[in-house]
Amino acid sequence: MAAGTQPATLSELRVDLREKLRDASSAALNTILDRHLNMALYSMHLGNPIGIPFWAVRRAILITHAPYTDGTVAIAAATRTTVTGTTTLWNTAVAGFGFNNVRVGGKMTFSGLTDVYEVSAVGGDTAITLTSRYTGDELTAATYAYFEDEYALASDFGRFVDLRLFSSDLKIPLIGPMEFRRRYPRNSTRARPQVASHVQLGFNATTAPQHRVTFNPVPDKVYSVPYDYITTNLAVSSAGVEQAQMTADTDEPILPLRYRQALVFHALADCLAYRSDDARSQEAKSEYIDLMKRIAGDQNIGSDKAKFVVRDWRVNQRRRRGLGRARYETGTDFDEMK
Repeated sequence: MAAGTQPATLSELRVDLREKLRDASSAALNTILDRHLNMALYSMHLGNPIGIPFWAVRRAILITHAPYTDGTVAIAAATRTTVTGTTTLWNTAVAGFGFNNVRVGGKMTFSGLTDVYEVSAVGGDTAITLTSRYTGDELTAATYAYFEDEYALASDFGRFVDLRLFSSDLKIPLIGPMEFRRRYPRNSTRARPQVASHVQLGFNATTAPQHRVTFNPVPDKVYSVPYDYITTNLAVSSAGVEQAQMTADTDEPILPLRYRQALVFHALADCLAYRSDDARSQEAKSEYIDLMKRIAGDQNIGSDKAKFVVRDWRVNQRRRRGLGRARYETGTDFDEMK
């Protein structure tokens, strides 16, 4: 770090934190300080304490899958999870889109019935395995429909920018998962998506959360659905690659440079509290809170703020004389919050 410049990288933030702690450098101490700086970075973004952090907003585009109904299927009573196709191309790529006609996690209905079955494996162009057993009559040369109502969100998805709206471009609102399940218990109707819900699947061979969005109606064709979200990649390498946290000396937080001093004071307060130096810890925490208030004020530039609107007193006088509306009523003649 050059003399007189603001700390920017992990190494520079660590040096500044160590100087405030008045400690000598050591490998063990540096590891602890790095941990506290990364914890501070997460804390600043946890629970949206400073409004919507513009530096953490990302945009992704979700491509929906058109239903696939080519060919016919057979399901034997003895093997109710095995679906055999005739003139089907389940494991063939959809031209230009980079995904196959059928994928694991997709859904199927058979012979126009309402029961929905999930695909657990695609063995080839004519072989599918279902997650649960087919409960209907044995099928031979029957019609079917494959569709997808759930789609993976970006790998660095943290939360939505607007909890009421999934896509402003297509005007698709968000509703809660319980409400979605109550409204659409068997989600198989196909049309342009009108509503969406966020779900998180169970972990499967990875510790990464599996965030999904579910649509109703099920997309009836390929749609391009842009959406905005808050990223979980809170750091960036010197090569410009975003990552979850700072690990190398040259890594930087995604925070704008003018806000990065808040990380140091947050980490400083934690370190001093761990050492039971309560007085200095409170001082550092006060500095952190003051910086966060400044950041929040900066964040609110141009945004709507609640305020009282004072109405003309003469309107109230007319009301008292009975020259306006009825004695008891609702309206905006008095002061109001806007």
